[in-house]
Amino acid sequence: MTMKKTPPHGFTITRATVADLGDLTMLFDAYRMFYHKASDPAIAREFLRERIARDESVILLARDDADRTALGFTQLYPGFSSVSARRLWILNDLFVMATARRCGVARALMESAREHAVQTGALRLVLSTAKDNAQAQALYESLGYVRDEAMYEYALELTTVAE
Repeated sequence: MTMKKTPPHGFTITRATVADLGDLTMLFDAYRMFYHKASDPAIAREFLRERIARDESVILLARDDADRTALGFTQLYPGFSSVSARRLWILNDLFVMATARRCGVARALMESAREHAVQTGALRLVLSTAKDNAQAQALYESLGYVRDEAMYEYALELTTVAE
């Protein structure tokens, strides 16, 4: 059985609002499962609702022009460069449904993210990806992203105490 592919350029990208939560929840839950998390639409919905309600992120949503099906999204978080005293955007999430991959949706979402960053006067748009994600790296590099070999990324995992 062949999966239906969305035709290139047959989609529109808009900034998501609370009205898009149903479709965003489905996409975000699928995104989390891609990263080996258990399906949990309630967590996905609440997380996204909070980001939108608190204006803590910008979520760009791609929809099929013909039937308005949600195809993919990217989520940007604001950040700042203290040294440059300028805003930057962190492209934290990028996901496209399997049926819409290799049709230009991810590239268009990335371009929309770049346009948003430019329109808001940002110094740069930053992202990170797994070292073994060659497909994503090829996309990013084809769009002009440059791998920073000079910096190391560190993380400190924090646990919360149950109340």
